[in-house]
Amino acid sequence: MPNLLLWEDRVLKNIDPILSPDLLHALRAMGHGDEIAIVDANFPATALARRLIRLDGVTVARAVQAVLSVLPLDDFVDRPAYTMQVVGNPDSVPEAVAQMRLLIGAADLCGMLERDSFYLRARDCFAILQTGETLLYGNIILKKGVIGA
Repeated sequence: MPNLLLWEDRVLKNIDPILSPDLLHALRAMGHGDEIAIVDANFPATALARRLIRLDGVTVARAVQAVLSVLPLDDFVDRPAYTMQVVGNPDSVPEAVAQMRLLIGAADLCGMLERDSFYLRARDCFAILQTGETLLYGNIILKKGVIGA
């Protein structure tokens, strides 16, 4: 009789199950100061990405939560996270942005970039993680920090 593995036997302990092998590889390969963009379904990720990783069907908040469970934010900079400003209303805080700010934990750690500036910065990111998010402006860039000794 063949040795059949159950689903529980093939997962890693304490690793969020939406962190795919490709995503874990990218997060581990990133160095201090490298950035990852986590973006919504409308973002032109295929056109801009050096490395594109997809998490279709996952919200941006859920993806940020999973990524932050293993990725330290850079504490050598004032703002290790940036979201995209609303075009024509830069002081507005869309629902997706509010959700992501809560996950970051401190509003002052999260800056905002004008749309074209966000696109340029995303193009330079180590990777772009495209989610299935349908809320508008569900885009964030996270800068990787270090794990202390």
